[in-house]
Amino acid sequence: MTEGMSPQAVAQERADVLRERLKERIYASLTLLAVLVGFAQSGHPAHVAAAVSVAVTALGLWLATLVADLQAVPVAHGRWPNRHEIRHTLFTTSPLLTSAVSPLLLIGLSALGAAELTTALWISVGTEVAALAAWGFAGGRRVGAGPLGALVAAALNSVIGIGVVAVKLLAGH
Repeated sequence: MTEGMSPQAVAQERADVLRERLKERIYASLTLLAVLVGFAQSGHPAHVAAAVSVAVTALGLWLATLVADLQAVPVAHGRWPNRHEIRHTLFTTSPLLTSAVSPLLLIGLSALGAAELTTALWISVGTEVAALAAWGFAGGRRVGAGPLGALVAAALNSVIGIGVVAVKLLAGH
């Protein structure tokens, strides 16, 4: 789709796709944080139940986003989505699915005896918050904020993730 486009237009299109994919990944991280904390504080979580919940959450987010994106085309444009738009939507929404990989790996390692499940779930929470911080740092660097500004952006993203965790802990479920 980049044939005949100027280098600036190609760069803009790539940046737009990256933005869409990252938005979906961050949204999935925030949602998974709530699920992971819920299981971690549930007392005696089961491996299968935790894995199914993480997988179904990611799948549900992906399907909801896919349906919403594809239903928006006829309303906005008065036509069905074309093949390119469908492929684009599948590509940009895929981070909603891949966000479950790390928690599922940790749950799987726990099932093999590498750690207690609750520990694996809290490590998953930590990795999700760390990922939010990393994206904040990368964004800060990308806009030229310098190392200190990037650290502030990372800290702000971490606060958002920790806020989700705190709300779940305060809700008690």
